[in-house]
Amino acid sequence: MWKKRLEQIGPLSERWVEAAKDRVDNLVKPKGSLGLLEDMAVRAVAIREEKRPAFDKKKVVVFAGDHGVAAEENISAFPQEVTGLMVRNFIDGVAAINVISRSVGADVDVVDIGMKETPEDLQGLIRKNVRRGTDNMAKGPAMSIEDAQRAINVGIEMADNAYNQGFPLIATGEMGIGNTTPSAALFSALLPAAVSDVTGRGTGIDDDTLSRKINVIKKALEINKSRVKDPLSALATLGGMEIAGICGLCIGGAAKKMVVVVDGFIASAGALVAMKLNPHVKEYLFFAHCSQEIGHKVFFEKEGIRPVLDFDMRLGEGTGACLVMQVIEHAVKIYNEMATFEDVGIEPGN
Repeated sequence: MWKKRLEQIGPLSERWVEAAKDRVDNLVKPKGSLGLLEDMAVRAVAIREEKRPAFDKKKVVVFAGDHGVAAEENISAFPQEVTGLMVRNFIDGVAAINVISRSVGADVDVVDIGMKETPEDLQGLIRKNVRRGTDNMAKGPAMSIEDAQRAINVGIEMADNAYNQGFPLIATGEMGIGNTTPSAALFSALLPAAVSDVTGRGTGIDDDTLSRKINVIKKALEINKSRVKDPLSALATLGGMEIAGICGLCIGGAAKKMVVVVDGFIASAGALVAMKLNPHVKEYLFFAHCSQEIGHKVFFEKEGIRPVLDFDMRLGEGTGACLVMQVIEHAVKIYNEMATFEDVGIEPGN
């Protein structure tokens, strides 16, 4: 399924881009005075190919997965069991993503795509487990190519479901203890970049733990050097199932002409894989914020991307993306509802 969807993704329509720019430039304000909001509105309109698109329906898809590399000595501040505990919090509606999503009017889907253990009593959890956690990438590939493809397809399926439910705007979320480690490995391999330049403190590790984390990633890259041949093999070898799910959500959303908001560091790793598989995917993505993870800034610089916010956030879950969905809605409301110079009988520039 994922290959077919990639083939469906082309560049944004120049006709729609120019028409949207023309309207923005003729709203009753100095040209360009709303800055990035204007650019966001233009791109959102061009993605949807609608004269007056509405973004009042929003959905965050939170993918949960575990990582074999967490077995390496002290590379995370929290044990792997926290993945399951946090997923329970998501379902119970008491985590940060739940609070923010309620405040902006967004639905939240929580997807078990690769948890090591799934509590049987969790009502409302979407059970799409591809496999019970990845293998340890410091000792070999994290997963097979086939597993990575299945996880991508889960992400596409979630985008399809949102589309069929009438959501024009979706956002990525994730949970998985240790997942900044595979994300940094993917950034190092695909940007490319030095491991030390893209590896940060994750959940708040100290200097010694950070040094071990960097060495583990270097070891994983060396051991798997012959396996990393293209974006898909890099994802399978170094990534995680929630990262693959995010990759699929980006692909599926772009194929359906949906606006996709990418959250933080981990989500950007999944988005990077999708962008490497088809560069046009990038045109459908809004990157929510610059994480405190040092590698996120490297990613933005190398890819020429401007994130919307810079709030020193590093929680994940889709929290930053949820905030930016509201910003996109505001930008498009301005586009839809402001008068033009013609409407009010004023000559532009006067």
